[in-house]
Amino acid sequence: MSATVTSTAVALILLAYLLGSVSCAVLACRLYGLPDPRNSGSGNPGATNVFRNGHRAAGTLTLCGDLLKGVLPVAIARALEQPSEVVSLTALAAVLGHLWPVYFGFRGGKGVATTLGVCLAIHPLLGLAQIAIWLVLAKWFRISSLAALLMAILSPPLCLMLAPDYLTLVGILCALMILRHRSNILKLRQGLESRF
Repeated sequence: MSATVTSTAVALILLAYLLGSVSCAVLACRLYGLPDPRNSGSGNPGATNVFRNGHRAAGTLTLCGDLLKGVLPVAIARALEQPSEVVSLTALAAVLGHLWPVYFGFRGGKGVATTLGVCLAIHPLLGLAQIAIWLVLAKWFRISSLAALLMAILSPPLCLMLAPDYLTLVGILCALMILRHRSNILKLRQGLESRF
């Protein structure tokens, strides 16, 4: 890898992390005069918690923002014709920024929407399939976290079929998603997880 390519890769990865660190949930709640999502509801700064707090516009803004945080860095890396390894590291950095945002005390969300954004940019059919899985499961079970967990389990086989060059990335992102849902898994086992 040449020095120019290396510097471009480093810049893309850093940009992706900083963009991922923008907490759309916190900013949307501030915009609409709502409580900080890190201190209300489930305490998770993500779209589901904002929706649960009763504000559809803020929840929609959060969801769209979190998706774009995944789409934009990957789209830029691909537009610059970076190798799949650099695209993968850029994608991972965006999600890590969402999970541990430097601007917000490293208290981030669970990475579902940002991971979906990454996958949409990598292979639109993969991302759309993941969204369809989440929607169907969420409608069936009425539990957002369960839909996300099952989607995470089903995503690597889908990636293997549609975008095998990114299987390692998708596997890591889905593992992170599952780890971030540890408390939800416990609540699911206890039958205490919130429905919508």
